[in-house]
Amino acid sequence: MWGIVPAAGRGSRIQPLAFSKELLPVGSRLDQGIERPCAVSEYLVERMIRGGADKLCFVISPGKSDILDYYGAAYGGASIAYVVQPGAAGLCDAIFRALPLVADDEPVIVGLPDTVWFPADALALLPDDALSFLLFPVERPEFFDAVVLDGDTVREIQVKRADATSPWIWGAFKMPGRTLRDLHGLWQRRDGRDEYIGTLVNAYLAEGGRALGLRAGRSYVDVGTLHGYRAAIGLLSEAAARPGDSGARVGLGWPGGRPALHAMVTE
Repeated sequence: MWGIVPAAGRGSRIQPLAFSKELLPVGSRLDQGIERPCAVSEYLVERMIRGGADKLCFVISPGKSDILDYYGAAYGGASIAYVVQPGAAGLCDAIFRALPLVADDEPVIVGLPDTVWFPADALALLPDDALSFLLFPVERPEFFDAVVLDGDTVREIQVKRADATSPWIWGAFKMPGRTLRDLHGLWQRRDGRDEYIGTLVNAYLAEGGRALGLRAGRSYVDVGTLHGYRAAIGLLSEAAARPGDSGARVGLGWPGGRPALHAMVTE
């Protein structure tokens, strides 16, 4: 199973940084018994591996060789490949850069490397044979891609709409390789105008496609802003203190005590 990590974005909301935003230290990890900073993208990578991924593809821009230096050829038993998105052309373009690596009968997980979410093992609940979205409840869905459901069936994805009607947003998704290829074909027929996966999936649904939404997420933070970074530290601190919540890291702490959780985090 492949895990696709789109990591070619500029990260303008949290700049200036001296490194790629996907390597922003958030929390910590144990490395041979020594506590070290943990890059934010490691949370997604570990969750993908927990979900069954044994191969990872980082989609990077030409200037992000530090990600290659950081991860190298493998992580936690999963092999890593890299493909290049030459210019900032949106999430759909980034995801489809990995398409030549994926076989039709091979499941694919896609997630966002500047997010932290729980439960850590939720990706394992998504089916291998259908386009399915892992959903999280948030207080401000207008900042994300809100997913409207009929039971467990996705009816519409409301992309960053001020009038979003669903509190559930997608945090990651999974599909067979053949579905990824079908979405790419549709994207090409639409002249590649879809920047966001939500608008492309809406067109896919309109043509008779089907997608599922699994409301298994509990907490979700976008670490792409300074506010979100502080919220992630708070979320990790709470998760580490919660019995049985595997996948939490030790929080690095914050001056003046633990920060309040961001409005985008719900329990």
